[in-house]
Amino acid sequence: MDRPKVEPPADVTYRFEWGKRGDPAEDAVLQDAEQRIKAVDMAIAQQDPLHEAYRFYSEGEAAADSQKYIQEFVDHKARTTGMTRFYRESVHVRNDGTASLAYCEDQSKAFNKFLDTGKTDVTSVTNDSYVAYAATLRKNSRGVWVTERLVSERGSAKCQP
Repeated sequence: MDRPKVEPPADVTYRFEWGKRGDPAEDAVLQDAEQRIKAVDMAIAQQDPLHEAYRFYSEGEAAADSQKYIQEFVDHKARTTGMTRFYRESVHVRNDGTASLAYCEDQSKAFNKFLDTGKTDVTSVTNDSYVAYAATLRKNSRGVWVTERLVSERGSAKCQP
């Protein structure tokens, strides 16, 4: 199966502290979630709220929410830059072809870059720099773990350093 090429800009980097779990299904969930995260950043950089890459890895509510999120960057003529760290993941694969994934995101070294000026909005690190996510995924007919629902909590106590 052909998967979309996901290539965020060179100045958008990631540190996924998700180690291999040794369970093929759990590893596949984490891999497809990682691709969805990168595909959203790529869509932001390309200023395309309907980019095929993130829609390959998300459906339903998660795809609609990603489209709105990307559109906000387009409206502000901005994109992301810097390094984002992902950690404290917890994944559970069920027998019915669904999975739950929870993880933390450290945005303390990630910033908004404005396309008109090229300026980066370097912000101070606060509790809000740390975000907790909870996702519901489903393995689709192509064997891809698509994110169907994704909720976030900015400033989550469980993600603070």
